[in-house]
Amino acid sequence: MSTRKVSSHIPRKRFGQNFLIDEGVIDGIIAAIAPQPDDNFVEIGPGLGALTAPLLARLKRLQVIEIDRDLISRLRETHPRDRLLIHEGDVLKFDFSTLGAGLRIAGNLPYNISTPLLFRFAEFAGRIRDIHVMLQREVVERMVALPGDSEFSRMSVMLQYRFDMQMLYEVPPGAFDPAPKVDSAIVRLIPLSPLPWPARDEPVFAAVVTRAFAQRRKTLRNTLKGMASPDQLAALGIDAGARAQELSVADFVRIADAVATDA
Repeated sequence: MSTRKVSSHIPRKRFGQNFLIDEGVIDGIIAAIAPQPDDNFVEIGPGLGALTAPLLARLKRLQVIEIDRDLISRLRETHPRDRLLIHEGDVLKFDFSTLGAGLRIAGNLPYNISTPLLFRFAEFAGRIRDIHVMLQREVVERMVALPGDSEFSRMSVMLQYRFDMQMLYEVPPGAFDPAPKVDSAIVRLIPLSPLPWPARDEPVFAAVVTRAFAQRRKTLRNTLKGMASPDQLAALGIDAGARAQELSVADFVRIADAVATDA
């Protein structure tokens, strides 16, 4: 395994910093992304620049979002400011609409904020072309899980509503410094356009999914009590005795549409 020289920078736990050092993994990510010179590209958490440098070698201009001021200083010393635009701050509060349309996103995401960040991406899906990110493998498995799988969850439904997703490959802990205690994986997300199952009222859809998965072992008859009756579910061809992980995204949309209609 070929690795990069470890920097003197001390990783900060509060920022979830695990720096990618495996050259083979880095090359594989760049190959999967296949960046083109004029792409509208943003990297999340560039860190020590493991992906930043090879991206800049292929792009005319790269934007990055970084919260660590020490790392920002390093990036400014290493890369030309006219080609690398740095946005300093919390990515969870960043307004991606300011970056324009056709946005391509990549990054080795801090695992401690991965779930809220994925939902943040979903808010801007209409402006995004694709996303390639490194995440904890268990999170990726939940993202791409199918109905009936034990990993199928609220996250699965909410992200599959907006994205086509594919786990590309797994990455071992040794590819990072410091090595995390979990395996990682690269996942590709491509926004669905048009949405195959557009909900009539998306907040109602989100509420139905949240309620259904709040108590995974209970049946829809119990979890959706007061929201959708067994008779309503039966009219939709859905068994009230089923559990949330047995339903498809389309099933949840049909339930939500019925709830929204009766509201």
